[in-house]
Amino acid sequence: MQRVEETVAGQMPGATLPPGEEGAVDLTVIMPAYNEAENLAVVVPRVDAMLDALEGSYEIVVVDDGSNDGTRGLAPELQARHPNLRYVRLRRNFGKSTALQTGFDIARGATVVLMDADGQDRPEEVPKLLAALDEGLDLVTGHRVLRDDRFVKRHTSRLYNRVTARVSGVEGSDFNSGLKAMRRDVIASFSLYGELHRYIPVLATWAGFRVGEVPVEHSARLHGKTKFGRARFWRGFLDLLTVKFITTYTARPFHLFGGLGAVLGLAGGALLTWMLVLRIMGERVGDRPALLAGVLLVMVGIQLMSLGLIGELIVHVRRDRDAPLAADTREMTGRLESDAPSVPKA
Repeated sequence: MQRVEETVAGQMPGATLPPGEEGAVDLTVIMPAYNEAENLAVVVPRVDAMLDALEGSYEIVVVDDGSNDGTRGLAPELQARHPNLRYVRLRRNFGKSTALQTGFDIARGATVVLMDADGQDRPEEVPKLLAALDEGLDLVTGHRVLRDDRFVKRHTSRLYNRVTARVSGVEGSDFNSGLKAMRRDVIASFSLYGELHRYIPVLATWAGFRVGEVPVEHSARLHGKTKFGRARFWRGFLDLLTVKFITTYTARPFHLFGGLGAVLGLAGGALLTWMLVLRIMGERVGDRPALLAGVLLVMVGIQLMSLGLIGELIVHVRRDRDAPLAADTREMTGRLESDAPSVPKA
């Protein structure tokens, strides 16, 4: 799927620059926006004022996810008043995960902050998140303790968070909060698509980063209506299964497919053993559904176990090809013995 990135003013955004190189900044705020022109006119100045009060360089990246409400026409006006604003437009509406990934691809900050463009995430809460990073976290989520949302949305979100924590094994009370801050290494550890933006803390935890939450204030939407409908719940559930699979079984597929195959094979074997006993006792078993069910379960079980073994072979080949582990998966302090200066013998 090809994305088109363009700036309304200035040059085309370049490739992501590592901190310390020319063009890098201390902090990047990424704001995905879909038909949020009225809100951007208010939110961008607030964010710019908040960042200007902090120490260090910064940039604001607004990712226009195919808006058709005049956001594109508003961008030059905002950039004229706020020179640190970068505007990126996608050719059509791809969804929040793709918009965030686009922002990740062009972000130049050593620290990256995510914030929704509807005004519900308060810019004044960002320093709290940055302070949590300074205390040792790699990713921090703004926990909306008192949400200014409808009753149904609050309670379905609470159920979603409980299920996500239970299934993923990651502690958290507000996984889907749009207000997050993270170190640059975190955004390089995963790629967002579908609805995976909901599970950024889970993906970061699986990658070995330190993840936490801080309580923040939450506001009502400034203008317009929410862009998320009822379909987001079942899509989010399916993506939760995806996250569970890629974080738990990517390196050990046989544990999943082999386990399912073993259970089905044992069930089918039990049925066939029962049919064998009945046949020895002189009863007819050829027209019994249990016989067909037993054969089917055994065959499916063998296929699943074979699939798991093929998956293990693929993982083994990839490990041999990519060994040793990429440097961005390791954290090292101090020096290796081989790096120490040699001491001449007396």
